Amino acid sequence: MNMNGPVKVSKSERLQTCQEIAARLHEVYKGNILAIGVYGSVSRGTDGPFSDIEMFCVLEESNKNVDFSYEWSAGPWKAEVNVLSANVILETAATVEDDWSLTHGPFFAPLSLYDPKNFFSTLKEAAESPTREEFTQAINGILVGEMYEFIGKLRNISVNGPQTYLPYLAMQFVQYGAMLVGLHNQKLYSTGAMVIPESLELPNRPAGYDNIARLVMSGDLTERARIISACEDFWNGLVAWADEHKYTIHSERIPF
Repeated sequence: MNMNGPVKVSKSERLQTCQEIAARLHEVYKGNILAIGVYGSVSRGTDGPFSDIEMFCVLEESNKNVDFSYEWSAGPWKAEVNVLSANVILETAATVEDDWSLTHGPFFAPLSLYDPKNFFSTLKEAAESPTREEFTQAINGILVGEMYEFIGKLRNISVNGPQTYLPYLAMQFVQYGAMLVGLHNQKLYSTGAMVIPESLELPNRPAGYDNIARLVMSGDLTERARIISACEDFWNGLVAWADEHKYTIHSERIPF
């Protein structure tokens, strides 16, 4: 057994492993299986030689909600299989969360290995069901729950330190900034590795976002003053962007 992590596996070998996993799922869950699909880079055909396998196994609805994962390394490759009852995955697909643009791609176009009742069409309908108001609520949540906190931490660092936290904080600004841009445009990112460059191709980006995003992508996060200036500019752009699009950062002094 390989004990030094992933090794090169061809696309055809990886798909064959997916089929073997599906066959084992049928042995374990038998007639309770509603659908089996592959998601991630394998489903898109963009998997590299060291990519892992991501699948979900949808079970018929029952009195007990099922929602757990098998995740393991077989030595040369790694796999994760999410086992969910139909109602659980449909509810998840219809929910807009902070990372919607990154996490919800699988619900729109999985690679079907087993789907005799056309469940994946129902899953896509659920994923397409959220309203604009639900996206707005998610955006408001990021603006207050993450971005407002980040700018406070940045200003604390400017006064008290530690400066060693600045590079990570800049990356957080950009990651959540990309989620805001994706949610605003209701667009999905293809993979975590492409979140930032794909976000830069979307319209209606807040002023200052491009600068901090390109700074993070460059990997040059050693200059304290440059990071602080870029984050402050982005925050100012966010405030203006939120006002323009009727998103909410500030509320009543005590809103309850």
